[in-house]
Amino acid sequence: MSFIFQKARLLNPLEHLDTIGSIKVANDGTIEAVAFGNETITASSGDRIIDLQGMIVAPGLFDMHCHFREPGQEYKETLESGSNAAAAGGFTGVALMPNTKPVIDSPLGVVYIRHHAAMLPIDLEVIGAMTVGSKGEHLAPFGKFRSYGVNAVSDDGSAIQNSQIMRLAFEYASNFDLLIIQHCEEKSLTEGAVMNEGLYSTKLGLKGIPDVSEAITLSRDLLLMHYLEQHKLHSPLKRPRYHIAHISTKAALDLVRKAKKDGLQVTCEVTPHHFTLCDENLFHAERKGNYIMKPPLSSIENREAMLEGLADGTIDAIATDHAPHASHEKDCPADHAAFGIIGLETSLGLTITELVDTKVISMSRAIELLSVNPRRILNLKPILFTPGEQANFSLIDPNAEWIVSTDSIKSKSANTPFLNRSLRGKARGIFHKGKLYESEAL
Repeated sequence: MSFIFQKARLLNPLEHLDTIGSIKVANDGTIEAVAFGNETITASSGDRIIDLQGMIVAPGLFDMHCHFREPGQEYKETLESGSNAAAAGGFTGVALMPNTKPVIDSPLGVVYIRHHAAMLPIDLEVIGAMTVGSKGEHLAPFGKFRSYGVNAVSDDGSAIQNSQIMRLAFEYASNFDLLIIQHCEEKSLTEGAVMNEGLYSTKLGLKGIPDVSEAITLSRDLLLMHYLEQHKLHSPLKRPRYHIAHISTKAALDLVRKAKKDGLQVTCEVTPHHFTLCDENLFHAERKGNYIMKPPLSSIENREAMLEGLADGTIDAIATDHAPHASHEKDCPADHAAFGIIGLETSLGLTITELVDTKVISMSRAIELLSVNPRRILNLKPILFTPGEQANFSLIDPNAEWIVSTDSIKSKSANTPFLNRSLRGKARGIFHKGKLYESEAL
């Protein structure tokens, strides 16, 4: 059976495309025809015609920062439940961080995930650990990772503290054109701390994380990159590529602006919770555990800086840092709560509600941040709306109004600060791997 998605807003920034049209997808999942404006696509007997009435067909959303907890902590999330949550949120692919149990620090972990992911509705890209066990002491086998199709390495959750190890990581990664993804945190400043250091941590009597912790580690890494560039100590074929995970402070964002101006290959991502919430929200919350994450919710000034970075193009991607936890790990005193929240099912709605509807960014820019740029940063194949290409779509209703509830969450966990929040904009489904997955009836 072929599918015809008609009267849709075809939105693909990569092709400078934003127009009303129709797309026909053959039964093998390839795009058979594309029509624009008043052009029509002839339907055959047995074709399913889906009238989208102006809803958006976008290149499949991709989240470049997720935790699905398998192997080792399947009580929080599995590859299957995480994939279902991603599909419900409009994502056709995600990149999984390696801090599972055991850590994905060898090709064995990559093979495990790919084997179990083959029949899932979305693509799972694996990010390998930067060091063995993510302990920051000995580099993981970058070359073997590359031979198994891994495109990036990270010790997410724990920045490498030793500058010599970090230098070697830059040099080694450049040999294999691997992207380094850094969780920027100077751990000597954050040990035992749970929230942003400031007025509200003082009022709550909780040990605070100084926001300069992020910029200190980032500054060290950028200085190393400058040094390697100036002395040509990286691979003669490839320059180091560096990506900052979940950036959250103005000081760090200013460093990124300068690094880009200086010509370094630097990119960064922001999470919806860091452009939506601040530490004052945690202070007033009843269930404070759902507001505990790293980096922590920061000051309102830092949140405003994230909005500026999204508007002026400094920030390259929106990523969820989807981090599911069981209820007992969150429904506890704030200083005992596990770090992290889920985000796959609220990311699109928060982006539209907080950024597009408020005119911070356009819908086209939102699709760049949620789809085009994450794939570009990870060197993944771009998605084109061209006959002969494999169909990989997110079907988005930008006007859908809905309330986040535990009943609607597909993830195995429900640790989100956005419960009972009204949002605008929702995925109605995805088309990927030759199949239509409907979150809501089309």
